Amino acid sequence: MADLPTVPAPLRLRLDGEALVGNFRGCEARAGVPAIPAVKADGYGLGAREVVRRLHGAGAKAFAVATWAEAVALGRADLPLLVLHGFTPDCAAAAAALPLARPVLNTVAQCAAWKAAFPGRPADLMVETGMNRLGVQPAEISAADGIPVQIVHSHFACADEPGNPLTERQIARFREVAAATPGAAHAIANSAGIHWPGTSFSAVRPGLSLYGGEAFPAAQVRRVVTPEARIIQLRDVAVGEAVGYGATWVAERPSRIAVLNIGYADGIARRLGPYLKLHAGGRALPLAGRVSMDMLAADATGTELSEGDWVQLDWDLPQLSAASGCSQYELLVRLGDRFERIWI
Repeated sequence: MADLPTVPAPLRLRLDGEALVGNFRGCEARAGVPAIPAVKADGYGLGAREVVRRLHGAGAKAFAVATWAEAVALGRADLPLLVLHGFTPDCAAAAAALPLARPVLNTVAQCAAWKAAFPGRPADLMVETGMNRLGVQPAEISAADGIPVQIVHSHFACADEPGNPLTERQIARFREVAAATPGAAHAIANSAGIHWPGTSFSAVRPGLSLYGGEAFPAAQVRRVVTPEARIIQLRDVAVGEAVGYGATWVAERPSRIAVLNIGYADGIARRLGPYLKLHAGGRALPLAGRVSMDMLAADATGTELSEGDWVQLDWDLPQLSAASGCSQYELLVRLGDRFERIWI
């Protein structure tokens, strides 16, 4: 078969590299200790390789991914990578290919498997302090005996809720864990945890805050992500005519409707529809009807827009999440493969 032509991506994500770096440095400044950026889920949807390149250039020394597959996909054997889901023997080849990568061991069985596969090689350890997700119990820490443990971790369940008593209990439990593991560094704070006193320990692991999300009320972060879609068609709709599935939007005046090539297949959930703010040519474009799989319609009446023009979606993560009920994390990681990621 002859080589097929390269086709331009139908959608764009404009990504602010200065904002990403600024958010990283803000996390480190607030914590007062090194930050280990979480770049799992392909850098929260932004593209992990480019996120790592930029943050490594800004001073980040290590990065956290979820799986060994994500670690391999980064293609960075020269960087310490923390693999949060730990280690199983079927990942030994990946671990061998990434000599600086360390699993964050979560169970007694994982500790035994790592010691058997890579005796004497460093790893990290996750300890359960109240979230009941991943981690050995404090009484099981001895399962890591014989492993050069670099960092002992835990994870907050409710740090995004100021005053939640579980966070204070977790901090107290983690202090006990730290006292019992004096030979290692210690890290518990995620993006939200950084805003609690006494949580910095040796390092922090920010995620959401790096990418423009507000992990803690009134946290100071800069927006990083702006999705853009193109106008496929402009059409005139008469008074009384409906637009889209369910005929939920009906023209109250002669209207010019722009049909855009973006929808819930691209991470623009249907329930976001009433809260979406669209902009083009310096004008706001109200949504007209429901978000469908890969299209939505906007009221472009009175604009000078043409087919093929680009329209921006206002991707203010805290605002959009609060209005719609969609998690800020979901608003990032569900942005799909049809977007070209353009760093500015």
